[in-house]
This record gives sequence, C-alpha cells and structure tokens, in this order.
Amino acid sequence: MGKIIAIANQKGGVGKTTTAINIAASLAVLEHKTLLIDADPQANATSGVGFEPKSIDASIYECIIDNIDPRTIIKETETPNLFLLPAHIDLVGAEIEIINIPQREQMMRKCLEPIKDEYDYIIIDCSPSLGLITVNSLTAANSVIIPVQCQYFALEGLGKLLNTIKIVQSRFNQELDIEGILLTMFDSRTRISKQVVDEVKTHFQTMVFDTIISTNTRISEAQSYGRPIIMHDAASSGAINYMNLAREIIERNS
Repeated sequence: MGKIIAIANQKGGVGKTTTAINIAASLAVLEHKTLLIDADPQANATSGVGFEPKSIDASIYECIIDNIDPRTIIKETETPNLFLLPAHIDLVGAEIEIINIPQREQMMRKCLEPIKDEYDYIIIDCSPSLGLITVNSLTAANSVIIPVQCQYFALEGLGKLLNTIKIVQSRFNQELDIEGILLTMFDSRTRISKQVVDEVKTHFQTMVFDTIISTNTRISEAQSYGRPIIMHDAASSGAINYMNLAREIIERNS
C-alpha cells in the first residue's frame, strides 16, 4: 500500500509547494514510484514539474466532482518514477460545489482509493487555507508534513493548523499522523533563523525533521524552468537537502 502524505500549512510563503515538488521528485529519484497531487487552485505544483495549467484538460477537480478515474488524468513527468495528478483554476469552485454533498470531506479519499496501491508514495500539495479541499486532503492522507519557515512569526497560525488536524483525526481520519515539522528557508547568516530552529525544536522535539531546508536560489531558479531541483542542479545545497529529507522519510516509514 502506498503512503499518502499531505504537505499543509495555511500560512503562505513557507515553501509548501516547493517542498511537495521536491520531496516527490527526491523519493522518485530514490526509486520509489511517486504520485504528486496538486490540490491547490494556484496549480504551482503542476507548473513546477513542467506542465502549463492552462493546457490541462482534466484535473483533480474532475476526479472529485465528476468521479473521473484519476488514471485517465495522471501525467508522466520527466523525472523517472514521478507522476502528476494536476490542478486547474476550476478547483476554486470545488469547495462551493461540494458543500451540500453528504460526506463531502471524504471525496478525495474515495478518488484515491482505487490507485493508492499503485504507488509507493503519494504526495498532496494542499491549498494554503483550511477549507474543504485541505480537509479532504487531510482526510485522504496517512500523515501530514508541516513546513515552517525560519523567519519572524514562524509559529503564527501553527496552533490553528494543529487544531484542524486534531478535528480531522477525531471526525474523519483517526489514522492521520503528523509525519513531521519541516524547517524551511534557513539562513545560517541570520540570528533569527537559528532562534526559530531552537524554538521549534524546544516546542515540538522529536516531531521536527533532522533535515533543515536552507535558502537556496537554485531552487527558485529550477521552479522557473518547471523542474524539481534534483533535475536542475543535483549538486546544489537545495537538492542535497531534499534528498536527505526523502531518505529521512523513507527511514521513518521502513
């Protein structure tokens, strides 16, 4: 059975989509068949692995709303072992369309049920909100990774997200675990980055990944080319960070 991991934080600018793309690509490079699901209407994960969202005919939206078989929509990326279930701007309307549907929180779980055993890992890039699509993603997932940036107000909103996770655990998905808290955008030259690392590790201890993602301009550059960092510059510190994180995830799940 494939493990489904949601990447979630309702706070913007924490490296959520960057993390989803590069965890998925790194797991794939380590020879684990991986599906990246773009569950964000901005569709940045879709463009981040080389697909133009405007050219997408069908997406995760059709899977959820119209019960289309996701196998007919999944696309193969240039990264070996990495596949994409893309997003489209139409996903914005999905929350309104499903609001009166019974068991609306379970729709993504039902969508993924037929295919989850076909992959080693399924990575879901959640929307930067705590709306119905994010709740659907958490309900479908086995675990959640929470990116936290090493900047001022790093813990802002984290309590609200953890409370949402507890609600999902109690009402919809008792098996949902926190895979880990991931520190991102670490700059060794600044005191605040080091303070945030200490603060988060003091508060959350073993929940925090050992791997820390450093600020690296090559990651942003890779995204502008529609490629994961491992396919753009495998020797960069960003690629090394995400490969180490992928190995840590594999070790935690072995």
